[in-house]
This record gives sequence, structure tokens and C-alpha cells, in this order.
Amino acid sequence: MTKLNVAASTFPFLYSHDGLGAMKHLRTLGYDIFELMIFPPHCWPRELSADQVKAYKDWLNGEGLKVSSLCYPLLDNNPNGVDVLMREYTLDRYREAIDFAAEISCPYVVAIPGPINSLINPPHEWMLNWFVEGIQKLVAHAKGTGVEILLENVPFTYLPTAQDMRDTAALIGPEVGINFDICNSAFIQEDPADAIRMLGDLVKNVHISDSGPDEFKHERLGSGIVDPAPTAKALNDIGYQGVTVLEIITDALQPGADPDGDILASHDILAENGWASR
Repeated sequence: MTKLNVAASTFPFLYSHDGLGAMKHLRTLGYDIFELMIFPPHCWPRELSADQVKAYKDWLNGEGLKVSSLCYPLLDNNPNGVDVLMREYTLDRYREAIDFAAEISCPYVVAIPGPINSLINPPHEWMLNWFVEGIQKLVAHAKGTGVEILLENVPFTYLPTAQDMRDTAALIGPEVGINFDICNSAFIQEDPADAIRMLGDLVKNVHISDSGPDEFKHERLGSGIVDPAPTAKALNDIGYQGVTVLEIITDALQPGADPDGDILASHDILAENGWASR
């Protein structure tokens, strides 16, 4: 079985480091591939000067490192909000992320359906149409840049399942792929390995972390319901050549938080189950 590559997310450092600083920190832990979060003040392309973009490029190129993906968590924004101004605002931020990805030779920008959390959500068809139309606009913007849009399965959206991702990608067009989140899939009681096989070569990027069965988390592996071994086999079965991102969500500024320990301990578990060791 081919050893799978591991990357580290800058998610734990949203408030403690800027994006470049977070990657430099992760480099001290031995990582050479990163998923970079798009979120202010961490890394917000709209506010990056030309000199700051150059600093990202110079460091990555000088060290022989790469960013596997940019991830925009939509903590404030929504591509399928009822207000067209929110939808367009969100798409503009994605366009800036695509342009930044092209500048730093990052192949993927991860896009998620917007959150739903109200007692009376808009009709499913409305939200789906808004999202599909929005992603088609982003695909058009990305044309010729070398950047691909990836859809992600997320439990708190109206498209939580792997089948939702496959069906929605088909509506958008062949230019999009899937960022498959193993923890998200396990939390909604899918079989992540079966989901990976069903998605097949649509899977271009993978997230992994752990959660308990009742409260949605993205914690260190070994703490909850995620079993990495079957997913490693499934990824090898589909001939997956991308990276698996350790997406541990904790806040490095909070007392008692240990993102470095969480990342390294999780990587060691991955290494026991089919991934490359650190």
C-alpha cells in the first residue's frame, strides 16, 4: 500500500499568527506542505500588499515548500445567503483567494456551502441554485489560473453528505473536484471509506481529524469516532495521489491548548495506518 502524504492546516493559529507565520511555525514541526486558512486577520487576500504576497512566494519557493490548498471557513460569510449582496460579497472574497492561490502556485481553493442555522431556512432548491450559480462564476474566474475549486462535505450545511457533493459537482460542471473531510463524514454516520470509493477520482484533497459522536469537533486523532485505517485503504483503492490535511481546530491562544502536540500525535496515528511518517 502506497504511503499517503500528510499536510498540516494553519487553522489552530487563526488568531495567534498570520498565515506566513503559521506556516513557518509548522515548518519547525517538520511539515513541508500546508493548508492555509483564508480568514482575517490570519490571511485575508483583500488586505495583503504586493510586498506581503511576495514574502509568501519568496519563502515558499526559497524553502522548496508548497501550499496544497486554501480553505475559506465562511465563519462570517455565505454563498447561499438570502441577500444577494452577501452572496456577491462572499464570491468576491473567493475570487481574491483564487488570485492569491495562483500567485503562490496553490492548486486548490476549498469552497463549502453556506451554513444553515435558523428555524426557517430558505427552500433547499433556492440555496442549491444560488450555490451552483456562484461556484460556476468562480470556475469562470479561475479559468487559466491553474487553480481548481473543490467542494467540501460539511455537517452544518444543507449539503452534508458525500452523495450531495457528487450530485452538486455534477450540476456545476467537470471543472470542480471534492475536498473530502473524513471526520465530517463520520460525524453524520456515513462510512467514510465507502464514501471515498463512491466519489473516486473526484477526490482531490482530504481533511482528517476526530470528533465525538454527539458534539461536532475537529480534535486530535484517537480521541473519538474516526478510524483512519479503512480510509487509507479506500484512498489507495481509488489511486489517490493528493495530500491528507491534518485539520485540527483549536485556538493556540487559549489556556491549555496544545495544537503542536495534537498535530504531532495525530500524525503518528496516521503513520501507523498507511500514511507517511513525520
